[in-house]
Amino acid sequence: MEKKTEAKSLRNKEKSKQKFLAAVEKILHTKGFSGLKVNDIARTAGLDKKLIYNYFGGKDGLIDEYIRSQDFWSNVKDESGETLINDGGKEFSKTMLLSQFDYIFKNKNIQKILLWGLIENRKSLRKLANDREENGARLFEGITDPHFKENAKRYRAIIALLISGIYYLDIYAATNDCTFCGLDLKSTSGRSEIENAISFLVDKTYE
Repeated sequence: MEKKTEAKSLRNKEKSKQKFLAAVEKILHTKGFSGLKVNDIARTAGLDKKLIYNYFGGKDGLIDEYIRSQDFWSNVKDESGETLINDGGKEFSKTMLLSQFDYIFKNKNIQKILLWGLIENRKSLRKLANDREENGARLFEGITDPHFKENAKRYRAIIALLISGIYYLDIYAATNDCTFCGLDLKSTSGRSEIENAISFLVDKTYE
C-alpha cells in the first residue's frame, strides 16, 4: 500500500512539474520574459506557488529546467558508437548541425532564449551556456579531437562559426520577410541550399 501511495505521489509531482513548465512556456508566448513572476506562473499553472520552491528550489530553478528542456545541444548525448568513431565524427557532425538548423527554425521558444542570452546576464542563462559547453566538450573530446589531433581547435572554431551562423539565419528567418544573400530562408529550396552548404563545409573540413 505504501509503495502505491509513493508511486501516486511521484506521478502527481511529475504532473505538477509539467504544469509549471507549460505555464512558463505560455507566459513566454503572451508576455515575454518580463512576465515570468512566481505569482503569475503559479496562477497560470493553477497550482500553489509553494510547489515552485518545493520542486525547483525557486523561480530560477524552474526557468533553468525549462530552458534546459528547450536547448538543442544540452540534450545531445554521445551515442556515437563504433561507426562514428571510425569516420572521425563526420556524419555525426552533419546530422547534429542539420538537425539543429531545423530545430531552431521550428522552435520559437529557443529563438527567444537565444536572444535573451545575448541581451541579459542572467544566472540561469549562464548556467545553460556552461551546461552546453560541458556537453559539447564531451562530444569533442570523445569523437572529433582524437581524429583531428593537433588541428582539433581549428575544427572547433569551424563548428563555432557554423553553429553561430545557424542561430543567426534561423532567427533572421523567423523575424524577417526578406531574403538573406538572395535566399528565401523560409522556403524549402532556400533552406535546402543552406543545408547543402553545411554538408559541403563539413566534408571540406574533414578533407
